[in-house]
Amino acid sequence: MADDTQDTTGNDSAADVGHDLEAKRTTAPMSDYSSRAVGIGFLVLLVGAAVAFGVPLGVFGL
Repeated sequence: MADDTQDTTGNDSAADVGHDLEAKRTTAPMSDYSSRAVGIGFLVLLVGAAVAFGVPLGVFGL
């Protein structure tokens, strides 16, 4: 596992660049989202379902 100590040599690793190591860690499900984002996600779901099921049913005529 990686060492969580600060690098004092001036060599930044990819994990350290642009990240505040002292900040609390958050993950995407904990982030706030708007009802607009939910609506866009539902629209993407509908389009995906139409492509996944509608195209094969249309091609094979079931």
